[in-house]
Amino acid sequence: MRNRSAPLRVLGALILVLLLDGCDSGDPAKPGTVGKAEVGPIPACPQRPGDPAKGYDALLNRAAVTCGPPYSAYVKARGEAQRDPGPQPPGRTGRNADLPYGLTAHLAPSGVELVTTNCLSCHAAAFEGQLIMGLGNAFLDLTRDPLLAVESAGALVKGAPETAEWRRWADRIEAIADYMLTDTLGVSSARNLTLALMAHRDPATLVWSDRPLMDPPPRHPLPVGVPPWWNMRKKHALFYNGEGRGDQVRYLMLTSTICTDSVEEARAMDSWFVDVRAYLATLEPPRYPYAIDQAQANRGHSLFQANCKTCHGTYEDDWRYPNKVVALGKVGTDPELARAGYSDSERFLHWFQGSFYGELAYAAPAVGYVAPPLDGVWATAPYLHNDSVPTLADLLESPKRPIFWEFARAQDRSPVYDQERVGWRYHRLREGKSGAMSWEARNRVYDTNQKGYGNRGHDFGDALEAEERRALLEYLKTL
Repeated sequence: MRNRSAPLRVLGALILVLLLDGCDSGDPAKPGTVGKAEVGPIPACPQRPGDPAKGYDALLNRAAVTCGPPYSAYVKARGEAQRDPGPQPPGRTGRNADLPYGLTAHLAPSGVELVTTNCLSCHAAAFEGQLIMGLGNAFLDLTRDPLLAVESAGALVKGAPETAEWRRWADRIEAIADYMLTDTLGVSSARNLTLALMAHRDPATLVWSDRPLMDPPPRHPLPVGVPPWWNMRKKHALFYNGEGRGDQVRYLMLTSTICTDSVEEARAMDSWFVDVRAYLATLEPPRYPYAIDQAQANRGHSLFQANCKTCHGTYEDDWRYPNKVVALGKVGTDPELARAGYSDSERFLHWFQGSFYGELAYAAPAVGYVAPPLDGVWATAPYLHNDSVPTLADLLESPKRPIFWEFARAQDRSPVYDQERVGWRYHRLREGKSGAMSWEARNRVYDTNQKGYGNRGHDFGDALEAEERRALLEYLKTL
């Protein structure tokens, strides 16, 4: 019987090639090559189409990370007192409806049911009791050694199949744990974690090695804020330095490399991750939930048009977004992340371009940072690429930014939103981490004197009068 799927696969491959050939010219690199990018405009590249409805369901109910502790061990560790899964997005089905939204149930080929992490653990967050899809988790805690939880789960597994699944997950976490610990609550180590995973995988086969196959990244990760997903529909490239070019799906899948052990597995995931990306491109930013002084906002709109739109775009019905990397010398923000991406990661660029992920995407880091779209900016505090500035008011008046600070908390330990300064309320501290009385207290302190944690730069608002800054803040609430 004739194989009808072969011509379809050839046609699909041809369509992908044509899509990539349709990228605007101007980039020094294309899929399969390694290059660096100049600051300035980022060329557009068509993205593969997908089904947003299927993508939403997959995001909520399918496992991109396919290793984790057995469900039976998770239940024992969780205990009866923690059975409330908390806020849930609509559409979680089966076992997932009873798990926190950042976890997914997955049936391994061995027949063991697992509990795995998912994208929403970083890319969804509650605001005033409502879960907002695509909002970066500003209170992510990656300061605690994950090996403690891993070993605790290991003591609760029973039988050879469960033990084997736990061991597979534990080996991966043990290999990357030292590269994922941040110094401060709230920031992510996503970039460093991904590079550590690359170091343990053969780029051609994606087979895992317990020993690194190349030099891993530095053990001290540079802090990264989690950007909002709803901006993806406007962006020509992913990541703060504009490095992620070409097919965005291949970049979105990278975190799954903790458990994706073959190219065949990666291709299977790719077939439904196009739908996930299609869903993300439909996300709209949340609307500001409090009162807005419209007259003040109108004055702020004029100031925005005069001072901000060149980098951040316009936000009327016929919106325009420049999609450009701003040079370090102009934006002046902490340079460590951009410098590391450009000069310290040549081996990782080669790994990516020689892997399955580099077939349709390509890495082109620049020595600068992308000026992001500001849709829903009121909700995305803290600000700058390293989350070093807690409010928009501080962003617009750089001399007033705190050098040492920590989030303020209500009596129930929940964060407090500051409507006047637009961002998260915080305590200004006299000392940095050296003045903390415990490790837990130390991890709550944001110390801008640490490498990669600086809060300088983006001082464009300093030239405005105080009343102009207040008007601009009011306009930013409307985006």
